[in-house]
Amino acid sequence: MSLVDLVMPKLGESIMEATILKWHKQPGDKVAQDETILDIATDKVDSEVPSTAEGIIEEILYKENDVVPVGAIIARIQTGQGNQQSTPKKQEYEEANLVEEIPYQPAKNANTPNNAPRFYSPLVLNIAQSEGISMSDLENIPGTGQDGRVSKKDILAFVANRGQKNIQQKEQVTMVPAGGEQMSTMEQTRNEQHMPAVYQGNVEVIEMDRMRKLIAKHMVDSKHTSAHVTSFAECDVTNLVLWREKVKKDFEKREGEKITFTPLFIEAIVKCIKKYPWLSSSVDGDKIIVKKDLNIGMATALPNGNLIVPVIKNADQLNLTGLTKQVNKLANAARTGTLKPDDTNGGTFTLTNVGTFGSIMGTPIINQPQVAIMAVGAIKKRPMVIETPQGDSIAIRHMMYISLSYDHRIIDGALGSTFLNAVSKELENFDQHRSI
Repeated sequence: MSLVDLVMPKLGESIMEATILKWHKQPGDKVAQDETILDIATDKVDSEVPSTAEGIIEEILYKENDVVPVGAIIARIQTGQGNQQSTPKKQEYEEANLVEEIPYQPAKNANTPNNAPRFYSPLVLNIAQSEGISMSDLENIPGTGQDGRVSKKDILAFVANRGQKNIQQKEQVTMVPAGGEQMSTMEQTRNEQHMPAVYQGNVEVIEMDRMRKLIAKHMVDSKHTSAHVTSFAECDVTNLVLWREKVKKDFEKREGEKITFTPLFIEAIVKCIKKYPWLSSSVDGDKIIVKKDLNIGMATALPNGNLIVPVIKNADQLNLTGLTKQVNKLANAARTGTLKPDDTNGGTFTLTNVGTFGSIMGTPIINQPQVAIMAVGAIKKRPMVIETPQGDSIAIRHMMYISLSYDHRIIDGALGSTFLNAVSKELENFDQHRSI
């Protein structure tokens, strides 16, 4: 008999942890290889975790609703194989996709069996790095996890206690109650924090669901990360509208797919990114990482009102028919809840169609770690002045506002506006006689 470790799978380059939603198996249950053992959720998509071996569930190491770092062992399966399978500490850490960001640094600790090297999860190491915790301090943090490991809870408690000590050292007496006893600003703040919120009038209090909480956090984090600037342009999409109206029935009959405006917008965006490649990049400290693979995300509304951004991989290598099929496939998967983790990973630029909901324009928030996002508004018929060799005239045209929010750390107004106007011209100059 042997034990096989089941680890939290790597669900994408930017995903460092996942929440356990539900265990389908319990200790003592039989499980087949590739049979679903548990459901997990990341900040992007929910997913199932299959068994990597056939056998009996020996041990479950995390409870439902626990947040678990990628690469951590979540369960053990007893199999009939001869040799015990275990994941070396270095290998387990590399599977978490962080080996290049933070060097693997095992440490001796008295709480570990036989004084063996202490393993730190990628999440713990990330927190340590961001909070300026040295390896010597990390080694001295008591661990409540398996084999004395430092858990997320342990290191956050250390950070909180450290901050508490700093605040206590800086406390100043600012209030004197009627009884003559002094009250510090720290005590005053603590008392205020424990007071329940009071809402005036006739209100309904609704708890955010898990995805809405994550969306809220990401939106605030994006604003804190990037210096947002938004530019606007107006474009005449009459040729594009008339062409789509002319070909949509034949296209659906031939391809079995409905052609929407989204693949036409993506096609124009891809052409312009090739001219201005910095729009498909990310920032790493003082380095600009230009992404040569053009993976275009498209913001998609879910039935519950939340938003998700599936990604069309290598969009520059697809023709209009290919883009249309990918757009429809991903949009349908989002609506039916069948998106896979890989479907939302690796985006380099995002398109959001606020016109779907009737808005004529929007100021979208950048989808980190990207540096730009474009919003297209509703297409409206308006009287416009048309310049012709015979003179100016007024005609009814299909008009649309487009906007681009971009990271001013690396994209200045000149580049952002130039790219936006390039997309506008691409849409305006759409070939009405184009074949399908």
